Amino acid sequence: MTMRHLKIFVTVCNHRSITKAGEILYLAQPSVSLAVKELEQYYGVKLFDRMSRKLIITEAGKKVFEYSSHILSLFDEMENTLADWNAVGRLQIGTSITIGNYLLPLYIRRFKQDNPQIKINVTIDNSQKIESMIIKNDIDFALIEGIVHDNSIIIQEKFMSDELVFVCANNHVCSNADEIDIETLKNQDFILREKGSASRDMLDSIMNINGIEITPAWQSICTQAIIGAVKNGFGISVLPYLLVKKDLEDGVLHRIKIKNIMLKREYSVIYHKNKVLTNSMRKFIDICGEDI
Repeated sequence: MTMRHLKIFVTVCNHRSITKAGEILYLAQPSVSLAVKELEQYYGVKLFDRMSRKLIITEAGKKVFEYSSHILSLFDEMENTLADWNAVGRLQIGTSITIGNYLLPLYIRRFKQDNPQIKINVTIDNSQKIESMIIKNDIDFALIEGIVHDNSIIIQEKFMSDELVFVCANNHVCSNADEIDIETLKNQDFILREKGSASRDMLDSIMNINGIEITPAWQSICTQAIIGAVKNGFGISVLPYLLVKKDLEDGVLHRIKIKNIMLKREYSVIYHKNKVLTNSMRKFIDICGEDI
């Protein structure tokens, strides 16, 4: 049984005429009659009584008409929705915490100017968890800092660069020198993001290379809590320059320069290699590469 059979049957019911249904559907009368007959044979019921050249729909026919009308309505809704999916769809976006706090709102506002009907759902978490959501197809694509851990199934497209900076309060002991050796950090208290975050992974890697082990005095998923603790002199942190730029310019925080150490990194869009990117997804990804 096909949608064609249902459409012919509903048209015959609406007009109570094989001939009229044929005219509307641009079908020959025998083709319309055959479709109705095949429908009756398929379900084993009589759909019409034929009396004095009139078609009288049976009780079984009324039930089939009810279901058929509903099915055709749903089919038309699906056709219309998918045909205009890029204008009325939904984006499921993941993002790491720094990008989610400072860049994503700007990207969404720019995207919404030309695509107001598209709904956007956002998940903000550390890069490791966001990457896991990509693998499980819980989100369409994501914006992260650093590199992906599984590049065999995840596509990564870089869209901007940033760096991590060591910062402390203006009255901290490390604020007295223009530049220090990394060994000086051994005995300092650190206030850091949790393991699994891009900034923490990069810091741990650098410290391991230099034979330095750090046990954070404070650890938090909230960057604002970290900045607040640093401002109050509780320790050193390593944070995205984008995050502390204003505080550094205003003289609220001090940047600690480490000899021969520069923590450059990339911001990237990531998605599963088997993900089919819609036009809307690609439009949003393209915005990430623009100057906002």
